[in-house]
Amino acid sequence: MTFPFGLVIFDCDGVLVDSERLSIRVDAVYLERLGWPMEEAEIIERFVGRSDADMRAVIEEYLGGPVPAEIDEEFDRLYRETFERELVPVEGVGDVLDRLKVAGIPVCVASSGSHAKIRRSLALTELADYFGDRIFSATDMARGKPEPDLFLHAARSLGASPGECAVIEDSVYGVEAALAAGMQAFAFAGGVTPRDRLSGIGRGAVVFNRMAELPALLAVSGE
Repeated sequence: MTFPFGLVIFDCDGVLVDSERLSIRVDAVYLERLGWPMEEAEIIERFVGRSDADMRAVIEEYLGGPVPAEIDEEFDRLYRETFERELVPVEGVGDVLDRLKVAGIPVCVASSGSHAKIRRSLALTELADYFGDRIFSATDMARGKPEPDLFLHAARSLGASPGECAVIEDSVYGVEAALAAGMQAFAFAGGVTPRDRLSGIGRGAVVFNRMAELPALLAVSGE
């Protein structure tokens, strides 16, 4: 199998690690504790794919002030404990990474999470060795997803042009960012974002349901 792309960029949460369901579950408790109860579907719509800073800004605008420090500390601990106890790789992603490695295709991570969160998630799921130092965080950018800045920064840092990059995403904001960057977007619908939301973005995003489908889609997309 031949892969035509010069760089494959992976989002982390929901693409490499099956973290979105865990995060949303804790987010729902967190928001209720702050006096802003929200259904999981609304959390997905509002926040999945965006940075922690973006989420905090929205919450603090609603609250009319900063999140109380004791609540922050309580939920930072709950997030860590939940991930350490339950986080696993997305089913099939290890095989995808192995195939790309054998084919000599460079890969990297470009995520809305912080560097510490990305590295912790990759370490917990034993995926870190696939990426080394090729990890890029929206916390380093003035604008996060859905703006294209993070993906363009990752490509530029690794010497790839946007047109030779494939981006694997699971959120509306992430797919929009990839398309805005002029990259080929592959939208994973096996996570929390409904397939119809990902399909509705249009403009050439390839939507797929299982990671096992991805190697063939990456090969076909370049023909």
